[in-house]
Amino acid sequence: MGGPDYFVVRVAEGDRKCSAALSFPAIIASSALRAPGQQVARATRQRQAEASFEELDPKKLMNTPDVEPHQIDILTGKPPDSAALLDLILTSARLLFANGQTTRTIVGAVKKLGLSQGVQASIFPHWGELTVRVEDASGSHFETIAVEPSAVDMNKVAATLTVIDQVYDKRMDATAAKSVLGAITRFPPVSLVRFALLAGAGAAALGVIFGATHLLSLVLIALSAGVGACLRRWLAAKTRNLFVQPFCAAFLAGIVGAIAFRLQLSSVLRLVAVCPCMVLVPGPHLLNGALDLARAHILLGIARISYASLVILMICAGLVLGLAMGGVSLPASAPSHPVPLWYDVPAAGVAVAAYGTFFNMPWRMLPIPMLVGMLAHACRWMAISVAGASAEIGALAACFVVGTIMTPIAHRLRLPFAGVAFASVVSLIPGVFLFRMVAGMVELVTSDQQAPQELLAQVAADGMTSLLIVLAMAFGLLLPKMGIDHFTPSLPPTTDK
Repeated sequence: MGGPDYFVVRVAEGDRKCSAALSFPAIIASSALRAPGQQVARATRQRQAEASFEELDPKKLMNTPDVEPHQIDILTGKPPDSAALLDLILTSARLLFANGQTTRTIVGAVKKLGLSQGVQASIFPHWGELTVRVEDASGSHFETIAVEPSAVDMNKVAATLTVIDQVYDKRMDATAAKSVLGAITRFPPVSLVRFALLAGAGAAALGVIFGATHLLSLVLIALSAGVGACLRRWLAAKTRNLFVQPFCAAFLAGIVGAIAFRLQLSSVLRLVAVCPCMVLVPGPHLLNGALDLARAHILLGIARISYASLVILMICAGLVLGLAMGGVSLPASAPSHPVPLWYDVPAAGVAVAAYGTFFNMPWRMLPIPMLVGMLAHACRWMAISVAGASAEIGALAACFVVGTIMTPIAHRLRLPFAGVAFASVVSLIPGVFLFRMVAGMVELVTSDQQAPQELLAQVAADGMTSLLIVLAMAFGLLLPKMGIDHFTPSLPPTTDK
């Protein structure tokens, strides 16, 4: 730029930063084409469109296959100006980035939306901010906003990708799309009743998978997780800190486990305390981080995995502190009980339904990951119980099946792969080994005498088992995902071209 025919405009407002490289001839031509009366009429039509959309139920709006021009009272076929187009693309990218979509799909969706408007659009995601660049005849335009990819909301992601597809197919114009995206932003989370009930059911299902057989133990697990879910929802309205919710929910689970042990209400302390904490593990962020690292998005991948690791650390700290408040500690070692296949597989389906609820998956879509998750757990059970494979090999085989099946399904249903894939394999997470390792480390630190060699060996074994299972799950999910993406680059509806 730098020459006399160009200048750069930079504007900052709050957490939004915008810059544009403009040419004098383009500005003069653009000004001559837009008469004042046309600008007033366009602003009036846009306000009418936004008002009409605010009166509609967003969910009913998104269930409508097409939006007719007479419903929104706007003139279609006219491209938006650069500022409006930049805002449209930025809103779409923010909805996808903040709600758990993979980086590759976001890049493809932004490029697709830009091509539909005759411009080149690029996105530069970083933890904490998102930058969009639009290149058109008037120059390059940039805007950066503050956004953290810390949530997973499948409903918002699916609705946003649906809008992008409709704009690309010329079934919706840019002005209507902006109004619909505003409605998507206001989509509510799942109801508190569903959130709490499914949290309790999912934790109890994990208890069944890990060997809890007594009804009272399962009831305690469900109550602890359900109350913890209500506490998380209340804290979400009180603070924006990302680590308070998992810490407090795990702390509550530790207190409930300690009370159950003191009152001799349950003999499986580790499951009563651990299972409510296992539903807090941020699996999609670990998976998205691994995908970013595999595709050389190094800084974003490290940031995602660091965030997930800090959440897990807060879960461990809350659990150990809650147990310590009751004067008990998590046993560093405990026997595991084999679970029959007819208990194991249905329990895995319930756990998948719980995680789908956490990620705001619509009811009509839940049966698909539930069936895939049940199939995956059956494969793991067969590998371990029949073929004699290790837990790591069983997790690898099950996750490979899930990755192969869920990659095309996630594309077809416009769902974030990390959320729907992790929901299908949530029952495989090595939570028991991880929390048992933490308990052993605490015992090593607080012991007055020299730690026995058996305890050291147990802590090392649990830590290594946790690491290997996590790596096996990551490779099992990522290998088929990346392979299918590589050989089907044009897989609809929104992928890189």
